[in-house]
Amino acid sequence: MAKNSAILNNNKRKRLAAKYADKRAALKAMTKDMNLSMEERFNAQLKLAELPRNSSKTRVRNRCEVSGRPRGYYRKVKMSRIALRDLASQGLIPGMTKSSW
Repeated sequence: MAKNSAILNNNKRKRLAAKYADKRAALKAMTKDMNLSMEERFNAQLKLAELPRNSSKTRVRNRCEVSGRPRGYYRKVKMSRIALRDLASQGLIPGMTKSSW
């Protein structure tokens, strides 16, 4: 189980990323638009830098929904490999059985 503070910080990052997504995308589009003047693009870059760091989507860490584990994460099921195996062994995931040979 991951530290509770790490999970809460990651949830805060997710919330901020969703909140600022539109504003961040608009400013990024302005910085890449070559039809705008150099000064306008630079001002857009400065406004982008003023946004909170944690509002960037790349700061969000994929964590297991069950245990909060950051490593061995399967995006399709939003779970770590360990939690996935435990739930599959208990028969809680439809269509999945534990492999053994």
